[in-house]
Amino acid sequence: MARSKKEGRQRRCRRIRKKVIGAPERLRLSVYRSLNNMYAQIIDDFKGHTIISASSLDKKFDNTKSHKGNINTAKLVGELIAKRALEKGIKKVVFDRGGYLYHGRVKALAEAAREAGLEF
Repeated sequence: MARSKKEGRQRRCRRIRKKVIGAPERLRLSVYRSLNNMYAQIIDDFKGHTIISASSLDKKFDNTKSHKGNINTAKLVGELIAKRALEKGIKKVVFDRGGYLYHGRVKALAEAAREAGLEF
């Protein structure tokens, strides 16, 4: 049994990463959720490179005065990562929720990316 929330999430993350691997034909969309921000990256695991990234700290969100760790911002980050991926010719990805439950901000980011054109 995990001693803290952080340890529990890390155990779930390791368990998920055993199964979810970003191959060159289907890269990995990784999500990180902090209390104040949302981060998304598209990663090629064979090369060990981050190809595309988007977060609520991007310049696009500078004019937002409200709290950036909410569902609306997560949707915008999902749309932004999908737009950048489609510009680079990436359409298919594997979703890595990073040990977080598929609920709330993580779900909003994933659904916004799907609606913007990414295929999971």
